[in-house]
Amino acid sequence: MTFADLGLSDQLLRAIDDSGYTEPTPIQRGAIPSVLMGRDLVGIAQTGTGKTAAFVLPMIDVLGHGRSRALMPRSLILEPTRELAAQVSENFEKYGKYHKLSMALLIGGVSMGDQVKALQKGADVLIATPGRLMDLFARGKILLTGCNLLVIDEADRMLDMGFIPDIEEICTKLPTNRQTLLFSATMPAPIKKLADKFLSNPKTIEVARPATANTSIDQRIVRVDARKKKDALVRLLKAEDVKNAIVFSNRKTTVRELAASLKRSGFAAGQIHGDMEQPERIKELERFKAEEINILVASDVVARGLDIKGVSHVFNFDVPWQPDDYIHRIGRTGRAGARGVGITLATSADSGAIASLEKLTGMEIASLDEAPESATDEAEKPSRKGRERKPKAEKSERRERPAREPRPERAEQPKVRREPEPEPTDAAELEDADTTWNGPVPSFLGQGFGG
Repeated sequence: MTFADLGLSDQLLRAIDDSGYTEPTPIQRGAIPSVLMGRDLVGIAQTGTGKTAAFVLPMIDVLGHGRSRALMPRSLILEPTRELAAQVSENFEKYGKYHKLSMALLIGGVSMGDQVKALQKGADVLIATPGRLMDLFARGKILLTGCNLLVIDEADRMLDMGFIPDIEEICTKLPTNRQTLLFSATMPAPIKKLADKFLSNPKTIEVARPATANTSIDQRIVRVDARKKKDALVRLLKAEDVKNAIVFSNRKTTVRELAASLKRSGFAAGQIHGDMEQPERIKELERFKAEEINILVASDVVARGLDIKGVSHVFNFDVPWQPDDYIHRIGRTGRAGARGVGITLATSADSGAIASLEKLTGMEIASLDEAPESATDEAEKPSRKGRERKPKAEKSERRERPAREPRPERAEQPKVRREPEPEPTDAAELEDADTTWNGPVPSFLGQGFGG
């Protein structure tokens, strides 16, 4: 099956051909015809399956007819993070270059004034994070009554980030008679409840069972000492054939410390986490994509949906707190049919979390014990117990030092025995003996006891 068989327009097929794609992925084959028919849709697909294009492509054709009005977008796409929102906007620019569609991007960390200006011009497509959208709505800068197409992307991530109440409120502000598309890598109970509440008779497309890891990814767990995790990571980065890699950590402070440590070890490393301003995060991502750096240390802010091509390795410096995040982290590699490697560093305290990962994925992940030091390092370091002594024959080959001349013996001097001095008996003798008193001697000291 080709994209032409899905009922897309000639302009859109031309843009797809310019991008180098020839065959649709399973999620695209299942979703695109249903979206073009105006049906509500629930799409369950793991990352790296072409999920974004599954709704972007048909939306471009659906919105190709009609015109936008000021402050009233015709469609709305909700994304959990700024990076995902920016990526979706890039997809619209790439595939919609032969369509005259206007687009607005509402995300935090950038000027609100420019975003309001884009809305005032009118937007066929509004791509937003829930927080910034609710902020502008509260200020009266946007109306959603003309929005007839809603996309909730990465719904399970929205759940993790606490956005579900915001999404429910946003849905109440949209027309009741609208088309709603919900995409998620997993389908926990709260997301199913959300779909049942706001979608009307949706078609469900599941291209992989929930929480299934990509089979093109070589997954491994490496057991390490908790005190030597950084050293173990450095050895793995040197031992593996790493073209480029994303290293995930649970804490933002660890991201900063680990990036600095890798730089000191000679790696071209960058960092990205939630405390960074949006321009800084975009700059680091662009450096990674441009191969100015080949190691990106990140928090889970980039674990969902970001399509960074050619990532050869993913390292979990920390076992993720949420088992679902493991699927999204390793999903940054092995994309578009390529092979990838996902390595998780686990300590003795992570046994329970590893068991949860294996239960979620339904598979046993290969586990390896990481040696404390490589063979090369062992060879370079001398061992106290294994230190070999040189044979006696080698000692004789040493250059002998000239013998020192014997020192002349000192003549033994006779010891002089000092006789004790007699005690003073009269005043004159006491005056000579006492050297600490400089005043006159009282007269009674010169009198004897018998006088």
